[in-house]
Amino acid sequence: MTKRTPLTGDDLTRAVAALPGWSIANGKLHREFKFPDFVRAFSFMSAVALVAEKRDHHPEWFNVYGRVVVDLTTHDAGGITQSDVDLAKTMNELALT
Repeated sequence: MTKRTPLTGDDLTRAVAALPGWSIANGKLHREFKFPDFVRAFSFMSAVALVAEKRDHHPEWFNVYGRVVVDLTTHDAGGITQSDVDLAKTMNELALT
């Protein structure tokens, strides 16, 4: 299975279970991050943007003040792939720094 092959069934269930704070909503990996203020939220988004650009895998996201809502899917694969899981894991790590 490549990073661009959709995860299904037990593989998808295990992947999401290993991602604290993430769920599946509307066929996408979904999470809402909360930060104390806009600067911290924007700093998080900037750090993620650098990683996403390097991986050529970009999130769907929305920001208001200290809140960042993220949805991840691999559009060209038609679902959630290992690339989405890897980016979600990285986002969790960056949210802690």
